[in-house]
Amino acid sequence: MKTMTLSIVIPFYNEETRIAGCLTALKNWTPPRAIRLDQIIFVNDGSTDETELRIKKYESRIKKHLKTNVVIASYDQNRGRGYAVRHGMGLSKSDYTLFLDADMSTPLNELAKFTPAMKKGTDLIIGTRKNGHSTVIIHQPLYRELLGRAFTKLTNFILGTHVTDFTCGFKAFSRLAKDTILPPLTSYRWGFDTEVIVAALYHHMKVTEVPVAWSDAAGSKVRLLVDIPRTLKELVAIKLAYTTRSAEAVNPILRPAYKLAQTLSMALP
Repeated sequence: MKTMTLSIVIPFYNEETRIAGCLTALKNWTPPRAIRLDQIIFVNDGSTDETELRIKKYESRIKKHLKTNVVIASYDQNRGRGYAVRHGMGLSKSDYTLFLDADMSTPLNELAKFTPAMKKGTDLIIGTRKNGHSTVIIHQPLYRELLGRAFTKLTNFILGTHVTDFTCGFKAFSRLAKDTILPPLTSYRWGFDTEVIVAALYHHMKVTEVPVAWSDAAGSKVRLLVDIPRTLKELVAIKLAYTTRSAEAVNPILRPAYKLAQTLSMALP
């Protein structure tokens, strides 16, 4: 059986009240037999609390248990989850790179469900909570579940996709996918997950959804009044960017529209 190398990227921003659960899970986790763990990459997205200090206290125990390297990448300004994931993935040289949210809403043991797709060379493997075969252990409040369903339907309608779950924080990238689709991305916050999927489909990569277990974690940083309008802006920017990007490849007249879409995406708060 061919062993695949894996790096794990965990972005965090002010997670000092929840990071202990993540660190304990890592300290007790055993990777699937088909996986050789290269490194765990924590990315500090401009935190102002003691999350990084708490990670450093656990670092030696994680290294000893998993026999792997632990990297902590930091920068001062909060730039968004998407930026943090992209930054961390840039440090990976593994066959596959998994990113997961620091709240461990999807347990690490769910990675075993990804290995069949990894063996087939799938480029982007998306954990889904919503395809009818997933296991939701702790549900979100009803209003957030309803908003989530509406977001998924709206996103599929705008982008012409057929995805059951855009925003689950449990996705694995092949080296090809990571190196091809991440560098030009412009969505650094809540539109990041959606743009990743659209970019992979744009490049005709192998994309699959895998049902996973998931629990709602207390302390969500979603701010509905701020994040819903921002996400809608990002969806429109993604639609503009990838529609005009396809068109300008065969019609130079549309090149200014493509550049305008890029500028709009970069200008989003």
